[in-house]
Amino acid sequence: MARSLEEKRRYLRLNNALAIEYILPNSDRVYTATTKDISALGIRFTSNDRMQIGSLLEIKLSLPNAESAIHASGRVAWLKKIGLEDNAPFDIGIEFLKIEEDNKNTFLKYLCDLIYG
Repeated sequence: MARSLEEKRRYLRLNNALAIEYILPNSDRVYTATTKDISALGIRFTSNDRMQIGSLLEIKLSLPNAESAIHASGRVAWLKKIGLEDNAPFDIGIEFLKIEEDNKNTFLKYLCDLIYG
């Protein structure tokens, strides 16, 4: 018997709004957004900025009560246009490639507090 709905994610996604800053490849411009959800493996946010699947980004996540921002690198895993208009924004899924070592514990503690707090 085939399953009609199968969860492919390895980690729970948490609906959580965090301020982020990101820099696209070959750009010096800092973009800002707010996450729609987060997990240990990545984030989702909405943007009007055109990106390509596979594009690399440098990301700063601002966590509440954290002394400094979480620095990470990631890649665009997927994107989906939210509306039918030509200028409609995109939902963008970012897969973390690396979270700086001194930020990992802070980030993971934040996620655990959301889940179990």
